[in-house]
Amino acid sequence: MTRVILVIMDGAGYQAVLSECGWLEGAVRLGHARRWKMHTALPSLSGPMYETIHTGLWPHQHGIVSNEGMRASSSPNVFSLARAAGKRTGAVAQSYFHELYVNDRWDPLRAVEHHDESKDIQFARFYSMEGYGPFNACAPAEIDLCAQATLIMEQHAPDYMLMHTCSADTLGHTFGGDSMEYRRQIWHIDNALSRAIPVWRDLGYDVLVTADHGMTADKWHGGTVPEATEVPFYLFSDAVVPTGTHELSQLGIAASILTLMGVEPVEGMVDAFLTIVPPPEE
Repeated sequence: MTRVILVIMDGAGYQAVLSECGWLEGAVRLGHARRWKMHTALPSLSGPMYETIHTGLWPHQHGIVSNEGMRASSSPNVFSLARAAGKRTGAVAQSYFHELYVNDRWDPLRAVEHHDESKDIQFARFYSMEGYGPFNACAPAEIDLCAQATLIMEQHAPDYMLMHTCSADTLGHTFGGDSMEYRRQIWHIDNALSRAIPVWRDLGYDVLVTADHGMTADKWHGGTVPEATEVPFYLFSDAVVPTGTHELSQLGIAASILTLMGVEPVEGMVDAFLTIVPPPEE
């Protein structure tokens, strides 16, 4: 079955991505990718949305309703279900994902390099948010995150790979979602993906690109306004979606990833919106 990499551009709202991500939009216009508007769950906060993306449940259902309430995931999720099915998993992501899916104490001096096949995330490079601010919000650089993800994919061939970047979110909180700094950082993400996605496709991966939430001009998110709850969803794949689908729900990502990998989603997950294209008849 298909190997999948999901890219989460933290804090990158729909309109900002369409205006700044020239390479992604060029891929859409050339027919190399497809793009939809996606609606997030609520509240539109990072920690709750990370878990929603990976469980297909509302925060009210999975129980992680605030960034201040982070803990290990207690719901079936993409990482746990993939590992239970004998698949390999990997991630390059911020430390919240360590809290959610490694279920060990976060140690910024020791946990950044992770290799433990007994955990739901088996191969990973984690980073902290310590010191993030207007003068160093772009570290680690987007191309460095892409490079780390590529190395894990080449060395361990995870069936599910996550790459998560926090830089747009950080600059949005610092300067606002209508600022030059925020938009320019979204362009930097697109610039890095322009070099990484062709490599990942050559490695045999379907590539999904989305965001956990957007950002308002007030430097915030978490509520119900479109600037916070409308995000893009790009697909580099032969997978199909139902005819006439123009907008998607974030709650369908988990089941879609599992379906692409050939793993059965669990009861309670929102139905997958992506399906495998049947092989041609001989």
